[in-house]
Amino acid sequence: MAEKRGTFLYLGPELGEKLDALKKLRSSISGDLEETVFYAGETALPEILSILRNGSLFAETRLIIIKNAEVFKKKEETESITSCIKKLQENTTLVLVSEETKLDKRIEDSVPKENKQIFWELFENKKNEWLQSFFRREGCRIDESGVRAILEMVENNTDALRRECGRLILFLGKDKPISGADVEHCLSHSREESAFTLFAAIARGNLTLSLEIVRSLTAARHNFQAITAALVWCFRKLRDYLYLRSSGTINDFELKKIGLGFSKTRADYDEASRRWPLAEDALALIGEYEYLLRSSGTAWEEILMDTLVLKLCLY
Repeated sequence: MAEKRGTFLYLGPELGEKLDALKKLRSSISGDLEETVFYAGETALPEILSILRNGSLFAETRLIIIKNAEVFKKKEETESITSCIKKLQENTTLVLVSEETKLDKRIEDSVPKENKQIFWELFENKKNEWLQSFFRREGCRIDESGVRAILEMVENNTDALRRECGRLILFLGKDKPISGADVEHCLSHSREESAFTLFAAIARGNLTLSLEIVRSLTAARHNFQAITAALVWCFRKLRDYLYLRSSGTINDFELKKIGLGFSKTRADYDEASRRWPLAEDALALIGEYEYLLRSSGTAWEEILMDTLVLKLCLY
């Protein structure tokens, strides 16, 4: 494998493929490697820049990863970063990571085009193929209802899918095909908090639980904008559900078509339909706060997210 050096941009919402790319990049770097990870907005930029500019006393090569790089927007910030990129030491590899698909133009223009990658979410048919391949490699069998249940109950990225599927195999074993009922029972009782458990809490108007889930997500390094993007996905599905109800075409077949084939997820959307008879209102509200989250400083993110959750719960 050819050794890679310089600055790289890994952007987009597909976390699993992004982690695979980081792993591949890491393995391509020869020598005694020192790896440092920063979260933009948590570590002061001058501290990050100081480490970028100064070499290591102990390691032959360095890999420095800066996550949430979309935070860098001010002119003085982007100019400082681009200056560092231009003068990056030969033994240092820098990776700027974001769940957004774009960074500040000044930063993007300072990175070679061949070192930029955007990792998009998989289409539904590709996720189905990914799941089937995963279980085959692990020597397991899963039926169509099991695949459908996973896609309904697990976040839309291959890192979350890989983690939850591994947990299913651990709990259920490899003796028999995994069914939708198996998945629903197992994940309902064991899955970690996600934007989908947040939606379920909001659907029931449970403000205390909703805020607790937000705290759990941020403690697990979930990006606020990624959380709102997942909520948008949920409320768009609610819009489809409301259409089926209003048109009188609600039945098992139509519900499966929009990804509501199982009782747990149907119950969540049934509750949400009572609280949000117009899903467009929720989507407009989330859109408003997505803009505020992008345009405000990191000091306001937690307050803005709490306010959004409050308004969604008390609508």
